Amino acid sequence: MRDKEATKAKLLEAAADEFAEYGIAGARVDRIAAKAGCNKAMIYAYFGSKEGLFDELLKIHIDRMIASTPITPEDLPGYAGRLFDAYVEEPRLLRLAAYHRLENGFDDVPQAEAEAYRHKVEALAQAQAEGKVSADFDASDLLDLVVHMSILAFSTPNATRELVERSVRRLIAE
Repeated sequence: MRDKEATKAKLLEAAADEFAEYGIAGARVDRIAAKAGCNKAMIYAYFGSKEGLFDELLKIHIDRMIASTPITPEDLPGYAGRLFDAYVEEPRLLRLAAYHRLENGFDDVPQAEAEAYRHKVEALAQAQAEGKVSADFDASDLLDLVVHMSILAFSTPNATRELVERSVRRLIAE
């Protein structure tokens, strides 16, 4: 008897490496199945398609990131630092997100990401209204800047968490 959840977990782990390396179009179900030690028919049985597998994988990675790095509007430098750490810990997430945007367009945002973004903007706007966070930037623009500083620093050689946090402190300084 097969253990469905164990098989799905093996497929998802193998797919993370494959999609991060080759993107959606370049990934091959044969390689994913072989690395997972499974029959490629299991990919279609559990996920419907290669794209369905990618979508599920991206959702899982986004959900983990959201859960592990909640926003702290009163400590945006710390939040940016934790994002930086999370990207260092799981670099495949940025590659998966980039391939998703490249192959689906920038307007096609995964639902989990869109919902988390909305909540974070609301939290920042509330903190701005209460005078806890600089209102020099619109809450949405401020969140974008903070997140992208974390990503840019991760993708820049010799960047550090300290650089990210210092940059965000300067950004929100009154």
